[in-house]
Amino acid sequence: MRWTVHSEKPLYTDQWLDIRLADVEITGGRHLAHRVIRSAPGAGAAVLDGQGNVLLLWRHRFITDTWGYEIPIGGITKGEQPKDAAAREVEEETGWRPGPLRPLLYTQPSSGLSDTEHHIFVAESAEHVGEPEEDWEAERLDWVPIERIPDLVSKRELVSGTSMNALLYLYATGACAR
Repeated sequence: MRWTVHSEKPLYTDQWLDIRLADVEITGGRHLAHRVIRSAPGAGAAVLDGQGNVLLLWRHRFITDTWGYEIPIGGITKGEQPKDAAAREVEEETGWRPGPLRPLLYTQPSSGLSDTEHHIFVAESAEHVGEPEEDWEAERLDWVPIERIPDLVSKRELVSGTSMNALLYLYATGACAR
């Protein structure tokens, strides 16, 4: 059944988030007061080295107080194309400039609560151009063998939804071997 949205009322808005209260009609004419998080789209990339490894950030997420591997990803600025944003984010967060990017997948990481959409690309190569722009993005950068991805998931060292989607997709489809 398709839910009908009758209205949305802003609860909190800043440059990153727009949190709303939606009046949603479900089955039998019943209504729910449902919270919705609206946010700008993001873009990122899985960067490969041609030898079966992917460039990952090892970082702490304070909200969940967990450590884990992630691909570089960030916001798309106004007027920027997703592919350009992905390349910019990779270079800013890692100090590596990705080679040509091709689309890998599109995901809505939390569609029951948020309209966030992520455009994920893959690069078959990268050139080291310097240090990351910010020292707070990651504890370290690692070139991790793609074959280790299922093990990282089982050990809860890869838990970020978008990163997990992208890396398991690469692993499962063999897209990293193209």
